[in-house]
Amino acid sequence: MLPVIALVGRPNVGKSTLFNSLTRTRNALVADIPGLTRDRQYGLGQRGPQPYMVVDTGGLTGEEAGMDGLVARQAWRAIEEADAVLLLVDGRAGLTVADEEIVSQLRRAGKTLHLVINKAEHRDPDLLSADFHTLGLEHLHVIAAVHNQGIEALIEKVLAALPGDEEANDAVESKEPDGIIRLTVVGRPNVGKSTLVNRLLGDERMLACDLPGTTRDSIAAPFEREGQRYLLIDTAGVRRRARVNEIVEKFSIIKTLQSIEQSHVTVLVLDARQGVSDQDASLLGLVADSGRALAIAVNKWDHLDADTRTQVKRDLDRRLGFLDFAKIHFISALHGTGVGELLGSVREAYAAATRKLATPELTRILEAALAAHQPPLVHGHSIKLRYAHQGGQNPPLIIIHGNRIDHVPETYRRYLINFYRKRLNLWGTPIRVEFRGGENPYHQPASRSQGRKGPEKRVSKRPGK
Repeated sequence: MLPVIALVGRPNVGKSTLFNSLTRTRNALVADIPGLTRDRQYGLGQRGPQPYMVVDTGGLTGEEAGMDGLVARQAWRAIEEADAVLLLVDGRAGLTVADEEIVSQLRRAGKTLHLVINKAEHRDPDLLSADFHTLGLEHLHVIAAVHNQGIEALIEKVLAALPGDEEANDAVESKEPDGIIRLTVVGRPNVGKSTLVNRLLGDERMLACDLPGTTRDSIAAPFEREGQRYLLIDTAGVRRRARVNEIVEKFSIIKTLQSIEQSHVTVLVLDARQGVSDQDASLLGLVADSGRALAIAVNKWDHLDADTRTQVKRDLDRRLGFLDFAKIHFISALHGTGVGELLGSVREAYAAATRKLATPELTRILEAALAAHQPPLVHGHSIKLRYAHQGGQNPPLIIIHGNRIDHVPETYRRYLINFYRKRLNLWGTPIRVEFRGGENPYHQPASRSQGRKGPEKRVSKRPGK
């Protein structure tokens, strides 16, 4: 399970700036879900080898009434979800009474606590932190988030201070047979996830087995269809109902992101009667940005008349254009209609996401794409894209080497992605394309004598000559 890091503190101490730095915002998974919370933001980040999840919160003022009270309630909910809490303070302002009160409350939460002194640019770290040593906290860091100073060291120390889960997680992975598809079913409450989960498991009760090493009540439920084995991972549909007492808990972004991260393929369930809501679009954005393979199940389709079905399909085409790689299935989880075809798309998406791609084939496809449509000129000079190779799986990562790659427009990246998808028949999974400059690492350097008109003469030097 990904470690969860919560950012808390007074207003205007730099929490959001640090959030953007830790998640490298352009690739961050940010959920702004109406009705869930307006103040918490969730993102996935990775600096170094260990990925993690970050939760940004609103500023704590100490007030319990009105909007401040609502903000504080959401911040404390984030603290409860977290493995580590980063309390940000303003290095320019020094230690305040409000900071001391927040520390006192956080001590009672029993979480691993780090004091992060922000806005430390052009200041002596030792002098800056002197006032804050009186708090008696073990973990103290000095950073300048706006300039990315100290961020690498901060996250390295935060992750190192957490209890290690790697051995337990490796134990879980080692017990999974080869070829098993890890599948996550996600969606808003009451769209039919539990009904679909029961249909997939083949029983009206949850046939779940607890695997050692999982955390936060994670449950893995194995099942098999047509000779293919699956592992259904930690969805709202397989959680015990006694533990689900609020809408917020039913629709937990933390749980959803962790489930998606563990899976090979995600099935997102929509309610055909409600169409695509803002919450659905946000969830789909989370899955797409995570890079996981995807299939979409439009449930309760059997309840609609012909005119309504036509309108729903138009709405799906309009709202889900950015997910043109994912197949859409119209199903009835209650009666089982279309569920077999849905699992067929899951298998196809898994195969595409984990497929090994040969370097010669990727380079030939690149040459064909360039022949059909060259990238635009940059100040009169052409962009040279020379060869391609695979850089990763789930999702497929294609790395293209060339010159002036910093000037490749995003529209041309999308053109290449679509070209590769059609040539390789990679449906059900996003494809990522990265550009890199420099020499071909597979190229063997020529000998020193190559390219000369004649052999190089060796001159022996003797003493006295």
